[in-house]
Amino acid sequence: MVRGKAPVITELNERSREVFRKIVEAYVATGEPIGSRTVSQRLTQALSPATIRNVMADLEDYGLLYAPHTSAGRLPTQAGMRLFVNGLLEVGRMAEDERSRIDAQCHAAGKSMEQALTEALSALSGLARCAGVVVAPKVQRVLKHVEFVWLGRHRALVVLVTEDGMVENRIVDLPGGVEMSTLIEAGNFLNARLAGRTLDEVKDEIVAELEQHRSQLDSLTQRVVEAGLATWAGGDDKGALIVRGQSHLLEDVTAVEDLERIRTLFEALETSEQFLRLVDLTQTADGVQIFIGAENELFGVTGCSMIVAPYRDSRERIVGAIGVIGPQRINYARIIPMVDYTAKVIGRLIGQP
Repeated sequence: MVRGKAPVITELNERSREVFRKIVEAYVATGEPIGSRTVSQRLTQALSPATIRNVMADLEDYGLLYAPHTSAGRLPTQAGMRLFVNGLLEVGRMAEDERSRIDAQCHAAGKSMEQALTEALSALSGLARCAGVVVAPKVQRVLKHVEFVWLGRHRALVVLVTEDGMVENRIVDLPGGVEMSTLIEAGNFLNARLAGRTLDEVKDEIVAELEQHRSQLDSLTQRVVEAGLATWAGGDDKGALIVRGQSHLLEDVTAVEDLERIRTLFEALETSEQFLRLVDLTQTADGVQIFIGAENELFGVTGCSMIVAPYRDSRERIVGAIGVIGPQRINYARIIPMVDYTAKVIGRLIGQP
């Protein structure tokens, strides 16, 4: 094995693997540098602190550990954390109460899809004690009814009801001069064409009809219809990004410069583009994906890690992803199955007829 190059796990002997495992596990639990005496107390086999120091020196040469201070213990490097996750991590099982909490908050009865996703994310974020992120899919359910509700001040609420009882609400800006009768006429026009179909299935047809002036709608009602359609059909192809539980990520922050880096991360998340590119990476692999530190530019300056899993619709197409962001010492063994389970629950929710 070449010194200075991170090894694969099979290149470490059993003693080195066990020492390395104990160092990482202690780091995940405390976040503090780990010394040889602490490691010796955690090992099942009897090794002297001097022997452990030699093993730790070898692991440091391999780029798996580093010393934050001259006389301090050791911490795992990013390469070390990746080696641990890929080769030594023993993923745990979710507790039944954790499953029940996620199931309860994912239940969709009487909720919009975005509400269900938001509550599922809040449950995941709270259980994991991390910031949670989810990409909400664009709604493609079969519609039963559409209605415009007057809100005053040139605004209306567009209410879409799907055949399976889901309700989605959006607020649209209205052109001047709109009256209640105009909203009713616009709703009747859409209901005559939308019932039993998805919005995308009829969008082009209605837009073409409006453009060719074949309908009997006056110009004001036509503009209301166009506004309602644009709200639902335009700009939603990538889905909406929802972020919850930022305060959890700040719990481990002790230095002002760390706080600034975390703030930068949240600003990047709010633009959503970089996170949506991460979601694209889940398109080619099943199951949970793990990004550690600078392996992705989004987390490179913050020292954070992300655990994310895609969820699928009834046709097994990936339509979004849900995950958590935490410090590099995140409890991978506990949180990986939690993220995986939540993604599967959301997939079942989306796949309901």
